[in-house]
Amino acid sequence: MTDWYSATLLAFVQGATEFLPISSSAHLILLPNLFGWTDQGLAFDIAVHVGTLLATLIYFRHDLLRIISAWFASLFKNAPSQDARLGWMIIIASIPVAVAGLLFHNLVEEYLRSTLVIASATLLFGLWLWYSDRYRRGEKNTDSLSYADAALIGCAQALALIPGTSRSGVTITMGLMLGLTRRDATRFAFLLAIPAIFMAGGWQFMSLAVSDNSVDWLQIVYIAAVAGGVAFLVIHWLLKVVEKIGMVPFVIYRILLAGILFGVEFVI
Repeated sequence: MTDWYSATLLAFVQGATEFLPISSSAHLILLPNLFGWTDQGLAFDIAVHVGTLLATLIYFRHDLLRIISAWFASLFKNAPSQDARLGWMIIIASIPVAVAGLLFHNLVEEYLRSTLVIASATLLFGLWLWYSDRYRRGEKNTDSLSYADAALIGCAQALALIPGTSRSGVTITMGLMLGLTRRDATRFAFLLAIPAIFMAGGWQFMSLAVSDNSVDWLQIVYIAAVAGGVAFLVIHWLLKVVEKIGMVPFVIYRILLAGILFGVEFVI
């Protein structure tokens, strides 16, 4: 783990950037580089995943109860309801990232966690986000999505294994490309975060369980609470304002962030 000051700042940043389309991994490599902090460790990663997962579950609790009950009911009906279809689409869209994680996790950890890769992904996927927002049709909601659309969004989400991509950013991007409104693309991305974060956190927990690392449980609870509280506020805020502000502010931020990361790589 890490000291309480850096843990607080990193948990705050993780809670905010997990759902904003600006890449959490870019920030979590930049801050330790700037301040000379050591790696935050596996226990920290688990804590922030637990916090952001709980934030999503709490925020979408009514939607999730409706979707889950409709999904189970659809197992015994020929014509699923819209909520049941949404449940099936979340499952379909979650398969690519699960498969990609199992196949390429070690490859990503070994070769793709450099500052150069993260800076490049932050820039390139930021420009793709701008393009999808600039030329979006924006006439569809999630009820209009097909299962093929869900699979495409899921394949896009799998790209988020590349550090710097931004899981929320790339799923929002593909949703916009497929004609979703900004709000519906963002909402679907947030719903997809639930199985994605659960799988990532579960994998990390199993790794921690077989390791000999000591765990400061008080700090884990604290980090989870900070990350979760910030994530909850970010979800609420972004869903309220995304139609008005669009994606351009996040694209500009990503370009500036990529420039700083390139500077860290080649200058510092």
